[in-house]
Amino acid sequence: MTGLDEARKFYEDCGRAMLHDRFPDYEGRIAVGLAGHGSQCFGYDDALSRDHDFAPGFCLWLTDADDARIGAALAQAYRALPAPDPAARSVQGENTSGVRRTLFFYSRYTGSQGLPEGNLHWLSIPSWALAEATNGAVFRDDLGEFTRMREVLLHGMPEDVRLKKLAARCASMAQSGQYNYTRCLAHGEEGAAMLAAAEFVSSAADAAYLLNRRHKPYYKWALRGMETLPVLGALRDALTFLLTGDNDAAGQKTKAGVIEDVSAAVIGELKNQKLTDGAWDYLEPHAYEIQARIGDPALRAMPIMEG
Repeated sequence: MTGLDEARKFYEDCGRAMLHDRFPDYEGRIAVGLAGHGSQCFGYDDALSRDHDFAPGFCLWLTDADDARIGAALAQAYRALPAPDPAARSVQGENTSGVRRTLFFYSRYTGSQGLPEGNLHWLSIPSWALAEATNGAVFRDDLGEFTRMREVLLHGMPEDVRLKKLAARCASMAQSGQYNYTRCLAHGEEGAAMLAAAEFVSSAADAAYLLNRRHKPYYKWALRGMETLPVLGALRDALTFLLTGDNDAAGQKTKAGVIEDVSAAVIGELKNQKLTDGAWDYLEPHAYEIQARIGDPALRAMPIMEG
């Protein structure tokens, strides 16, 4: 059973009755679920995940006003629940569950009291932060305020922001993979070539998530998360090879060929989404064409690699 499944069962077995019996006037105002930091919130946890930052539990999200009225009592009642696996409790893990204020939960990821305001604010929020703010599951939210904010962060990124991020990632793919990987090898810089390949992989994964209109999680889960992408998710194996395979030897272009294959797949999807119509094999001119389609003049005027 994953941590997310365990959290839902813990709520259904113990939490639901506690809320109904002890907080009947607020039961319909408390959002319940599991989201935020930790592999269990993404559904990526296994037995090894429980060695740190893990505690069986679920989240109870309150408005600021309700927290002032019942927050302390609710936290005490939650801590008194029989933990499914008391031995798995940890100080760090308990920071991901229990009673939380809705606005505080989201402010940790947006950097403001509430939702992003304007394109530059959206652009400044890292993808991993948006992924953590919207992962996991909401088991109950009668009031709807927690879910309303969650839906905006899940699906509300302005198109101009997505285009700016895509332009930057495509430019990075061109520079790091299509250009610098082979040049580093030609200079005899094996380590630099590996760094170039890694930069290409990170940017390509970013592009894949953006083309699916999803938020890329923290780097150690980025490739695993590609399994769920309906568009370009199949690139995961190619990107893994670029990280784990040996550099190209003299006369061999294995990795360089894979870089071109990945780039071609990204270009194909850019054309499919009508974000470029150029015939170039090199990604850089496509990046500039994407940036030219941005409506916001402030974003359109930013350096191509910024975003």
